[in-house]
Amino acid sequence: MKLLKTIFIKNDLGVDMNKHNFTPETLYRLPWNLADNAISWLEPTSQCNLYCDGCYRENRKYSHQPLDEVREELMVFKNNRKTDSVSIAGGEPLLHPHIVEIVKMVKELDWKPVINSNGELLTPELLHELKEAGVTGFTFHIDSGQKRKGWNGKNELELNELRYKLAKMLKDEGGISCSFNMTVYPENIKYVPQLIKWGKEHIDMVHVMVFILYRAAFRNEYDYYVGTDKVDLDNLFYNKEDSPERSELSSPELVDLIRTEYPDFMPCAFLNGTKKPDSYKWLLTGRLANKHKVFGYVGPKFMEVVQTFKHVFTDSYLAYAKPTLIRKARLYFLLSFINKGIWKACKNYFRSIIENPKAFFSRVHYQSIMIIQPVDHLENGEMNMCDGCPDITTYNNKLVWSCRLEELYKYGEWMRAIPKEKKEPVKIYENINNVEKSTEEIPSK
Repeated sequence: MKLLKTIFIKNDLGVDMNKHNFTPETLYRLPWNLADNAISWLEPTSQCNLYCDGCYRENRKYSHQPLDEVREELMVFKNNRKTDSVSIAGGEPLLHPHIVEIVKMVKELDWKPVINSNGELLTPELLHELKEAGVTGFTFHIDSGQKRKGWNGKNELELNELRYKLAKMLKDEGGISCSFNMTVYPENIKYVPQLIKWGKEHIDMVHVMVFILYRAAFRNEYDYYVGTDKVDLDNLFYNKEDSPERSELSSPELVDLIRTEYPDFMPCAFLNGTKKPDSYKWLLTGRLANKHKVFGYVGPKFMEVVQTFKHVFTDSYLAYAKPTLIRKARLYFLLSFINKGIWKACKNYFRSIIENPKAFFSRVHYQSIMIIQPVDHLENGEMNMCDGCPDITTYNNKLVWSCRLEELYKYGEWMRAIPKEKKEPVKIYENINNVEKSTEEIPSK
């Protein structure tokens, strides 16, 4: 399986993606955990107006939660989890008839409301109303795996027209963080470096870019159980398309691909897996740039200072920074003495001013690039989840992983993956006269 993936990537992309120069020791391990995290995940509806390949949620009509249930879920966070921001997701949250009231509820609890949306229903009028209610940011999911009317068949670069439209709408309203995420498949992985380039060209209004590596919820080499009962996968909604190319891409390999466009691209922080501490489940890169040039990348010490400072003074870790702060990235140069990455960016910036004094009038921005590697199936059937996952939601007044919520909806508990018994034909004897031969299937070791 690994071999197939390597062949696929080398042949189609023309790059060896097995080299990277960072380890858990050289990066900052983000301090987020189950009880103290930067983000929490709220799903007031499971209904959606689009179909997205790779979605983990069943599209349920008439699934809008009443406001009292939404309030109860928020109180589960309040009683069990420190948080900075609440991602209001689904489903499509803008379908909820009381989305403005939900944003107000989150804001009243002194959290940053961030809406995770496909953007189809957003208008300038609704955006203004949501801002008045206290919305801090939007994360728009846009990729070629969606079934968007008028956009079918468009590749990721052609979809930049839609991304620009939504980013411009937020910029015109002002004061709202703008993020884009996309699911990475074999079909669109080649566009990732160009999308990061597009993000740099629009760094004045695009603050975060997120790339979510596709994972099949089920793998063909496993059987799935709840307790002692085998699960009929046809009765459970999840994307089931399983192939090595789709399900095995890792965060470091995507970094290597990005470096074909930006050779100095360097992550600074990560979250590890629950079963594999050396896996990069959330891999964060922060770059300092203007529309024309990337000056450099912040290092682990910078991120440690930011997260520690935020927690000391607000009792929560940082998720989404205000646009007014990240567009003043020249102030970050003051931290050059603790961070080699910022020192390098500072030198490159002043070198550009010497070469072209007009560059002084071009703002330097901070932009985050996140790579997310969802649940991995290990050979023994264990599932390598995100340790300290920000996308934790609630179920029966408990904190649970949002990406596996369908299992709880259906069975009330998590499923277990058990490797199937592999069988192969093996010759077990041959008589001395070479007359009689016999084979049978026996389990392989």
